[in-house]
Amino acid sequence: MYRILKAEKVADKIFLMVVEAPRVAEYCQPGQFLIVRNDEKGERIPLTICDYDRERKTVTIVFQIVGASTLMMSMLKAGDCFHDVVGPLGLASEFITDPIEEVRKRRYLFVAGGVGAAPVYPQVKWMHENGIDCDVIVGAKTKDLILLEEEMSRVAGNLYITTDDGSYKRKGMVTQVIQDLYDEGKRYDVCVAIGPMIMMKFVCLLTEKLGLPTIVSMNPIMVDGTGMCGACRVSVGGKTKFACVDGPEFDGHQIDWTQAMERQQLYRTEEGRAMLAAQEGATHHGGCGQCGGDR
Repeated sequence: MYRILKAEKVADKIFLMVVEAPRVAEYCQPGQFLIVRNDEKGERIPLTICDYDRERKTVTIVFQIVGASTLMMSMLKAGDCFHDVVGPLGLASEFITDPIEEVRKRRYLFVAGGVGAAPVYPQVKWMHENGIDCDVIVGAKTKDLILLEEEMSRVAGNLYITTDDGSYKRKGMVTQVIQDLYDEGKRYDVCVAIGPMIMMKFVCLLTEKLGLPTIVSMNPIMVDGTGMCGACRVSVGGKTKFACVDGPEFDGHQIDWTQAMERQQLYRTEEGRAMLAAQEGATHHGGCGQCGGDR
């Protein structure tokens, strides 16, 4: 059992929890994720590791209510326990394994949309701890949905906040902030964009025009987190990849965004899942328990 030390609501339908998970905390790196289960028969819920404390042996997760399982999860309090916490899963961010001297030469721009602030934060924190200042853009629909502003301000070189409705700081999409920074003469070597798929798509369309290499984190539907079910299939540079084992981070300019977004929508219905199985043939694993291919 994995005890919850802290549980709080940080925005509408968005919650933060600090959980005792010694082995995950010991080995996890920015970019990776974990899977939790509320109880023995519960659904497997993949969540990005928002933060970790190796000394206290804890990990921090942020999640949004999107269904029955996350609704039940939101009702847990400090002192309650998860039945399972599995991780770290996925590959760490590329800069973790790059020579630190090379990383320090690069100018990084991080772009977070909505709950995407959770996976962006540990990456920016790692940069800060290694003496690297990064520019960070955090965007949300409205002021009440801005996440981790205080934490991000402590580790970002420059923090730019924008809201769709103009209720806080700038008004507009994150793409407009990117363009504004370029118009002001700012230049970057790498952009890391994490958030809703539609946001990442339009960030990549812009950065490709700007000649700015861009990394995205693909967090579509995941089930087992080990590459066996095929639910997180994504096409990168014409090749089939699985976000849980080959990612979750990929070259955003190589993603087939049309296919990824259509697949995300189709997976929500029984008819759509059957269509995917027919379209993908032998490459469709069918072991996710969601599409009928395992029957």
